[in-house]
Amino acid sequence: MPLTLEDANKVIAGAHARASEMGLSVTAAVVDEGGHLISLGRMDGAPPLSPQIAEAKAVGAAMLLRDGASLLQMSQDRPDFFRAVDRLVRMPLIPGPGSLPIKRDGMTIGAVGVSGAKPDEDLICAHAGLASIELHHA
Repeated sequence: MPLTLEDANKVIAGAHARASEMGLSVTAAVVDEGGHLISLGRMDGAPPLSPQIAEAKAVGAAMLLRDGASLLQMSQDRPDFFRAVDRLVRMPLIPGPGSLPIKRDGMTIGAVGVSGAKPDEDLICAHAGLASIELHHA
């Protein structure tokens, strides 16, 4: 079963709720397994570039089937490969904490990316978003 718009909006709401609790303003983006945007939400006061960064983080997690920290490691360990892959997708990939693949029954069905705070804070918000839909994620 694919990731629904309702699921995507719940992920964004969960990420925003956690950001609010932390006194932060972030943008959360959810993409499908092909890296296509399903939903994006920018909180009042989130940085102007955060929507593009959140989406790029999510696209990387969906297309390469791994979280942002793993993508960062890949970009450092295999820079030529990462640069090549970066040219194959519809937007630049942003590696680093703050993105997580969304899995159902062991299959990646999409990803969430969060931007606007410190990387570790973005990641906390991404985890909170995923917890709101109770799907297995890695």
